[in-house]
Amino acid sequence: MIRSAHLDTFTRDNLPPTDLWPEMINIPSYPERINASVELLDRTIELVGAEKIALIAAEGEITYGALLNQVKSLANFFEASGVQPGNRVLLRGPNNASVVALWFALLRIGAVVVTTIHLQRTGELEKIIDIANVQYACIDHRYLDEWNAVTNFNGQSFIYGSGSENDILRKSLEHESDHTPCDTASDDVSLLAFTSGSTGLPKATMHFHRDILTIADTFAKHVLQPKSSDVFAGSPPLAFTFGLGALVIFPFRVGATSLLLEGAPPPVLLKEIAKHGVTTLFTAPTAYRAMLGHLAETPLPTLHTCVSAGEHLPKSTWEAWHQATGIRIIDGIGATEMLHIFISASGDEIIPGMTGKVVPAYDAIVVDEELNEVPNGEVGRLAVKGPTGCRYLHDERQRNYVEGGWNLTGDLYIKHPNGYFQYQSRSDDMIISSGYNVAAPEVENALLLHPAVAECAVVGLPDEERGMIVAAYVVLKSEAQASDELRTALQNHVKETIVPFKYPRVLEFVTELPKTTTGKLQRFRLKS
Repeated sequence: MIRSAHLDTFTRDNLPPTDLWPEMINIPSYPERINASVELLDRTIELVGAEKIALIAAEGEITYGALLNQVKSLANFFEASGVQPGNRVLLRGPNNASVVALWFALLRIGAVVVTTIHLQRTGELEKIIDIANVQYACIDHRYLDEWNAVTNFNGQSFIYGSGSENDILRKSLEHESDHTPCDTASDDVSLLAFTSGSTGLPKATMHFHRDILTIADTFAKHVLQPKSSDVFAGSPPLAFTFGLGALVIFPFRVGATSLLLEGAPPPVLLKEIAKHGVTTLFTAPTAYRAMLGHLAETPLPTLHTCVSAGEHLPKSTWEAWHQATGIRIIDGIGATEMLHIFISASGDEIIPGMTGKVVPAYDAIVVDEELNEVPNGEVGRLAVKGPTGCRYLHDERQRNYVEGGWNLTGDLYIKHPNGYFQYQSRSDDMIISSGYNVAAPEVENALLLHPAVAECAVVGLPDEERGMIVAAYVVLKSEAQASDELRTALQNHVKETIVPFKYPRVLEFVTELPKTTTGKLQRFRLKS
């Protein structure tokens, strides 16, 4: 390892033992000292100029030069407030220019950014705070209620976006817009991205400064082939690495423009694409299906690149979008553990119904339970390695994800003789609905907090619109009576306990749950 610039060594101290790391291959030859914020802002301005529009957001149009000045002032503010290299700083806010400026400023001073979804509830935030040992937090003033209810945070909260005298965006203006960036090592941890664990306890994935650049210089460079004239847009939150890459890292690597939408349901997304001349779109299959019915009244003459990830892209959706727009959707599989997409295809190389081939610099095989490669055409577990890979923060589940140097994603695939990979299903109980990961135990735990619930089981059921939907089977306590009113109350209870999109759209009352003779829940019997 290279000498760290972190004064706070928590993240490096809690990396997995190196013998539990996946084999890292084809790591780009970046300098030993590199800061991703500097590379994506300062260096990019040298290529496209300070007057180029970087962001179109709720705050208006912002040039690269103006954004860099704001980032430098924020960096000085954070340092004056005591934030040190290696400190963990939580971000809570929707997709807008402010959260991007904060993200860049924190990377610039060597802090470790902990991105969260702005709709996460108190209990979810408390788990993240505990795992990451969060010391500072930047909170959008509109999302303080759940944050103020947190009981295990003893650090300092910075509030932004209100325009009041305590707004750190306003207070940072008192600081100079000149700043010397932290001399971070290429393998200093830059961000902690959380992913739902199949047990319901989230896992913190650890990514270096070099990893941020790597995904731009592999998937984006070779598959997207972006240009500075492009305008990027999409629906995924920046708290997800899919969204962070799509809407910040990829466009900023080449000096393109990113359109950020605080809320992007398909009808809104479609209108904004047309209004701002978007060329490159990232969203889930669910959104592509939903937008199909509105294309006649909202043509998209500038759009030329569409990317789908987060869930399986049905062949029927691909064909319908291609017929309506002439655009061949780029499918891809990625993982928070890998930071972004590692299997994909573009242009004439796209085969509908196939995810694609390995992205340059990555390698992938399909294996059995003993990690033996299975013959082409047979279903097995997807195993991948490359310049990025899984490093969980102080988590025994590292041993489950990494075996024999390979990252095991939890997906079942077929590899064809032509090198293309075809998705089959998940190999665990993770529910992927509209591109969002939902851990069944997490929803079960939320339901069990309701006084009427004795037992419950949650599974994913196939759904044409969303890919999968969350379904709950509930055994009530003897004093409770099943009713439509109670069903709605339980659904609302889940929305109020965890992120609302995880609530069970199907909720059935049952007298008992299927179990083994030893009492183990058999979720698979509820899926049939």
